[in-house]
Amino acid sequence: MADMLTLEAFEEASAKVKEVTQETKLVESPSLSAQCGNRVWLKPENMQRTGAYKLRGAYYKISKLSQEELDRGVITASAGNHAQGVAYAASHAGARSVVVMPTTTPLIKVERTKGYGAEVVLFGDVFDEAQAHAIELAEREGLTYIPPFNDETIATGQGTIAMEIIQELPLVDTILVPVGGGGLSCGVSTFAKLYNPKIRVIGVEPEGAPSLTRALETGHTVKLDHANTIADGTAVLEVGDKVFPYLQKNLDDVIRIPDEELIGCFLDMVENHKMIVENSGLLTVAALKHLPAENKRVVSILSGGNMDVITMASVVQHGLIQRGRIFTVSTMLPDRPGMLLKVASAIAEQNGNVIKLDHNQFVTTNRNAAVELRVTIEAYGEDHKQQIVEALAAAGFTPQIVQTQL
Repeated sequence: MADMLTLEAFEEASAKVKEVTQETKLVESPSLSAQCGNRVWLKPENMQRTGAYKLRGAYYKISKLSQEELDRGVITASAGNHAQGVAYAASHAGARSVVVMPTTTPLIKVERTKGYGAEVVLFGDVFDEAQAHAIELAEREGLTYIPPFNDETIATGQGTIAMEIIQELPLVDTILVPVGGGGLSCGVSTFAKLYNPKIRVIGVEPEGAPSLTRALETGHTVKLDHANTIADGTAVLEVGDKVFPYLQKNLDDVIRIPDEELIGCFLDMVENHKMIVENSGLLTVAALKHLPAENKRVVSILSGGNMDVITMASVVQHGLIQRGRIFTVSTMLPDRPGMLLKVASAIAEQNGNVIKLDHNQFVTTNRNAAVELRVTIEAYGEDHKQQIVEALAAAGFTPQIVQTQL
């Protein structure tokens, strides 16, 4: 393994990326600390220019190109954060940039990438097809290809995050870092171990795309058959072979997170920290509950915040349902005047808030016997939800929890 990720390289990269990055100071989180039994700080790269850490590696890589390479222009493939990082960095360097994005990329990400000065080419259904086309275009047009993660220079740029964490919190015990292709986790873990081998660095990847776990099990990179996760920024089929040896050497552990754990974390970030964090960036927040409660100083890297509004709305709804703050009960009522009022009174006495009612008289042919009432209710959480259900049962109804349709 050629040792390119040296303290000197990290120092140079740190000075360089400051030319374009925002300062993302650590944010202490009393609420997350109370939940997990450690002292928690967040590294909010979701507040970074372009909305993600990717600008660091792209800018450092482009800063190392020769004038001739810059004059030829740069090209990359990405469905989001790396695209915007390369476009911004190339514009800053006065270079032409071409970004190949899958045809399935949300329009907002395409427009934002164009807004940073890139020419966008839509090609292929998935990242791998877009990447193959980008490499082909690079050869045909003489453009310089900027890899999204599998590159030591890119990883060095990303690792400047670790340098900033340690400067601000010298006694940090554990750093949690998201893992997709491995560029960020390579840079962060390598710098941390060079600076202080006692700092634990733990990679966090989605359960539906465990490319690093598979690679560590077999001792070499493995291409997954498919990735299935809402953490789309880390849905990478194969960890980079150039960064993998550093991950083998420097990561202390890997935690895998199921998608459903990310949904509640989104609510925590919005309600307690007033921050929008994309699903991949929430991996390290979800991982906090998987650590032993030891009052250690733990930093979760929030890698990005680029999430479209429709996805956001869906995650919020699912989060409220998951935490028992919105739920639907179905109960059969005799078809008599005053029954609806009786149900509403039982809910009101428990301070439940009715959001929606569906009163179905046609659920049975014998309308005199019963009609179905479905009530969607807002509660404070799981305990309050249970109180409301018990109050309805005590009032003589037979409430059943059913799937909520908002």
